[in-house]
Amino acid sequence: ESVGIIGAGPGGLAAADMLRKAGVQVTVYDRYDRAGGLLTYGIPGFKLEKEIVMRRNALLAEGGVTFVMNCNIGEDISFEEIRAKHDAVIIATGVYKSRDLNMPGSGATGIVKAIDFLTASNRVANFGDTVPEYEDGTFNAKGKKVVVIGGGDTAMDCVRTSVRQGAESVKCLYRRDRANMPGSQRETQNAEEEGVIFEWLSAPKGFTDEAGKVSGVMVQKMRLGQPDASGRQSPEVIEGADYVEDADLVIKALGFEPEELPTLWDQPNLPVTRWGTIKAEFRTGATNLDGVYAVGDIVRGASLVVWAIKDGRDCAEAIIERFNTKAAVAAE
Repeated sequence: ESVGIIGAGPGGLAAADMLRKAGVQVTVYDRYDRAGGLLTYGIPGFKLEKEIVMRRNALLAEGGVTFVMNCNIGEDISFEEIRAKHDAVIIATGVYKSRDLNMPGSGATGIVKAIDFLTASNRVANFGDTVPEYEDGTFNAKGKKVVVIGGGDTAMDCVRTSVRQGAESVKCLYRRDRANMPGSQRETQNAEEEGVIFEWLSAPKGFTDEAGKVSGVMVQKMRLGQPDASGRQSPEVIEGADYVEDADLVIKALGFEPEELPTLWDQPNLPVTRWGTIKAEFRTGATNLDGVYAVGDIVRGASLVVWAIKDGRDCAEAIIERFNTKAAVAAE
């Protein structure tokens, strides 16, 4: 039997490991040049040493897992071709589409996406790659006034990476207060110790620029209103409290959404929710397409590495069981 896995992130690799140990042929397809997904290019080296991830990748390759890198599904190979080649397919792409800000001035240069900034930084700092956009300053905070927009773990990765790149100043704008911040409190504290300034109850409403290059963020001050049905207080604008925060580099860390896989892969029957995540059975990861499974963030939405690993293992277990049942039936 053979299984094709789309995505070399933590979920896909956890499944690959288990399947290979059970004697299944495994091929992993991934868009990047190195396996590991966000473990390789999303999470900074000061939080996760890259030798650990690369060693794991090497062990999988030595164990017989085939890696097809720099491979874009729908361009380099179709989803149908992968299905035809394998007895089962696991979709473990993660969610990589950055949420965006559509507001005045957002087309200025110097306003970048968190994932692009972190990927460039990881390539240069941890792998010694030459990245033109880092060399020309696009994804380099050195000597700049940096403003990061967002309050999750990705925002924390961006502010702390900016400090390490030698930014002149680093500020983080978040529209709620410290108590309502989704990112880790410990990391917020670490960032403050490293000199990051948090502007709580602050939301962008546009950007100023000089000759097309960003020069500042137009900020609205907020207050927390009445709790909604879930008990969370929604931010409300304080009229007349706007100001401009100077910035040479603005990093948008607003979270991630699923890409439109049914369209990208020409698979109108791939079952997705209204949020674009794939509909799959909770424990096994099975979708209603025969032999097609899905695990990790592409099912859950942006979540934790440990959940992706658990999903990958549970899915591998279900596939091994499926193969064993088929073999038992064939032997009768």
